[in-house]
Amino acid sequence: MISASDILNGKILVVDDQQANVMLIERILRGAGYVSITSTMNPTEVCELHREHHYDLILLDLQMPVMDGFQVMDGLREIETGDYLPVLVITAQPDHKLRAFQAGAKDFVSKPFEMAEVLARVRNMLEVRLLHQELHSHNELLEQRVLERTADLQESYLETIFTMTRAAEHKDEDTGAHVQRISYYSRELARILGQSEVFIEQIFFASPMHDIGKIGIPDHILLKPGGFTPEEWTVMKSHSAMGAKILGNSKSPYLKMGAEIALNHHERWDGGGYPNGRKGEDIPLAARIMNICDIYDALRSKRPYKPAFDHQKAVQIITQGDGRTQPEHFDPAIIAAFHQHEASFGEIFELYTH
Repeated sequence: MISASDILNGKILVVDDQQANVMLIERILRGAGYVSITSTMNPTEVCELHREHHYDLILLDLQMPVMDGFQVMDGLREIETGDYLPVLVITAQPDHKLRAFQAGAKDFVSKPFEMAEVLARVRNMLEVRLLHQELHSHNELLEQRVLERTADLQESYLETIFTMTRAAEHKDEDTGAHVQRISYYSRELARILGQSEVFIEQIFFASPMHDIGKIGIPDHILLKPGGFTPEEWTVMKSHSAMGAKILGNSKSPYLKMGAEIALNHHERWDGGGYPNGRKGEDIPLAARIMNICDIYDALRSKRPYKPAFDHQKAVQIITQGDGRTQPEHFDPAIIAAFHQHEASFGEIFELYTH
């Protein structure tokens, strides 16, 4: 609430080139109890004074030499970045009033002055100005609270992600470095593809959850050193749907994208992947990006059925094929971006391999 004391303590600047007018207005205001009054007869000083003191009200004469009141208001608009110009114009010309309103003034006082009119208009303008400032401060406080709440939610989402990925690491000792590299591969490729900063951030945190469904795969299958029987392979492939189920129905944008990636990162552009045989752009973009990153890292890593390949060999297999992995498995735009910037993938692998 704006109190009478708040209004009487409002900062006022009086601008008039006639000393008698300045003295009269000051006497009227001080007699009514206003205590923070500044004055100047030099209009060229007004903008600098306002920039320094941020007046709550400026009583501005329109007809002054060197610089008239309209020119002063032009300068004040550059300082007042909001839509409120705290100017009460002083004029004896009726035709100036409309022009003054169009220039941004909020009210006017006619010459010669009438004390009651001056005090009523000053009080009204100060009350509106202080309410405007109070509303602005309230909005800033609400905005800050929204930002803090958003940060809390993001921290909660990320804590959930890290907890889940740590749980997955207990199932496979190689998972830790792998999921870390996957984050950086996916972020780099999304950036190369020109995705938004929001998408880039989300895929960085969502991509490590791609194999979260392996938590539900029995250890004797998940950690089996040799090849799978057809029955075991069916169980193994179920980790995609299981991961999507674990991450599904969340409000977190990270977990939503994580579920999308978990379900679709083994789908292929040509429709030969699993679990649903999706093809082309029916496969979500995040999963298409994640897919090539996952294949690259798998080729670089030692597996029970293969040695670790060097960077050039991995790139060759992805871009030229080896029977098991073929170029048509990947989105053409994504594989082109990968091939053009493949050096960054090698750098990420070397940097985040423990």
